[in-house]
Amino acid sequence: MSVLDELDRRTDLPTKELAVKWAIVIDRDLPKGLQANAAACLAASVAAAVPAIVGAGGADASGAVHSGLPWTGCTVLGAPAAIVAGIRNEAAAEPGLVLCDMAAIAQRASVYDDYLAELARTEDPPYYAVSLFGPRALVERLTGRLPLLR
Repeated sequence: MSVLDELDRRTDLPTKELAVKWAIVIDRDLPKGLQANAAACLAASVAAAVPAIVGAGGADASGAVHSGLPWTGCTVLGAPAAIVAGIRNEAAAEPGLVLCDMAAIAQRASVYDDYLAELARTEDPPYYAVSLFGPRALVERLTGRLPLLR
């Protein structure tokens, strides 16, 4: 049974008290625009893989409707490229995690099919960012020593 099978939507708890955690680790040396792009792309990937993390939307006092956001929160951390790759490789061996990654070649391709073709030809791609979602203790073990991306 995976964390997804047991995902208990707890919108009533602070994120630090949840049984699950979501973290994105980005190469801290990338330009800010590439960092923002990597975070946005990985957020979309995680939302597709774990749609239950997106909470219900709501209306404000004026009646304007606002879309749902992840009730789990998301910590965005920074690390050197080698650490990002190491976390990705270690996380790939953990069956209890949802792992999404962004290889560097993703941001060089302007056609998605070209990205997939180049990815298929690349044995060990460098990574710009990785996203981990799963049991809090496991995500913290892999990322707990890293600082927030600034």
